Amino acid sequence: MSTSPDSFIRFEPIYQTRVWGGRFLEERFGRVLPDQSSPFGESWEISAREEADSVVIGGRHAGKTLTRLWSDPALRLEIFGEKAPEGETFPLLCKILDARDRLSIQVHPPAEIAEELGGEAKSEVWYIAAADPGAKLYVGVRHGVDEECFREALDSGRAERCVHAIPVEKGEHIFIPSGRLHAIGAGLLIYEIQQNSDTTYRVYDWNRPGIDGKPRQLHVDESMRCIDFEDIEPEMDESEGGLLVECDYFRLEEHALAPGESLLARTKGRFAIITVIDGLIREGETVFRAGDFFIVPAGAEGDGLCAENEAEILLTTWPA
Repeated sequence: MSTSPDSFIRFEPIYQTRVWGGRFLEERFGRVLPDQSSPFGESWEISAREEADSVVIGGRHAGKTLTRLWSDPALRLEIFGEKAPEGETFPLLCKILDARDRLSIQVHPPAEIAEELGGEAKSEVWYIAAADPGAKLYVGVRHGVDEECFREALDSGRAERCVHAIPVEKGEHIFIPSGRLHAIGAGLLIYEIQQNSDTTYRVYDWNRPGIDGKPRQLHVDESMRCIDFEDIEPEMDESEGGLLVECDYFRLEEHALAPGESLLARTKGRFAIITVIDGLIREGETVFRAGDFFIVPAGAEGDGLCAENEAEILLTTWPA
């Protein structure tokens, strides 16, 4: 058994309908979605947004929101550790994205522009949890595309020809810094770790209507101010000894656990957000499986949270 009174904290998912979503969360993970027909494109697994504040399931913090845990000085230190950044709001947002159709071509504002535009900066990382054959990401611009060329393509309704397409497979990942033009293609299930921001500027939406049958709002002027046209044909990122991403906002690692191995040996006393990729992790009667997110508080130790079989996880923590 674990020697920590809180070796994990789990939250109730918050589901979001999206025109490009579907029912794959139900099919893949057996999730019970809020209704039987809507296209759910996002599950906000760990969120401290005012409009979507995650609520703890079970344990001594049951019913508390993530914001309440973060805003209590004693709990902040106990759960998030001494390296937790300053700030009134928990700074990360973790999602599962179910893209049955293509997302809009979009961009998030860099920090130096975000405040001026009334938005929030957002850098994020995508981990490919599942990919249909031929699935693609759209990231950066193609060679020869500048602002003038891109505007002409927007005016003619053919902006997709300006965006770099990358075929992807399960297990790959890519960092999307603020300012990078991007879109997720159809047939992808993605684990997303990002700054706590919901500012997205859509520059092109494939000439399709929204759920209500009307065109979705575009933000062409804002997007053009944010797009990095020097970001030409990037490729998927490579892992360096299990380290996937280290940026100013988070550190993302990938770990493989042997049967019987304790997850807490990998967190090493650090605050961590765990995402289960494959396998089962158990503590007592609680079992975590693929698609589950949970927090391991700082200082948690012992021999709990053991892999029942070979398991793979993502571990998100504060940057070094």
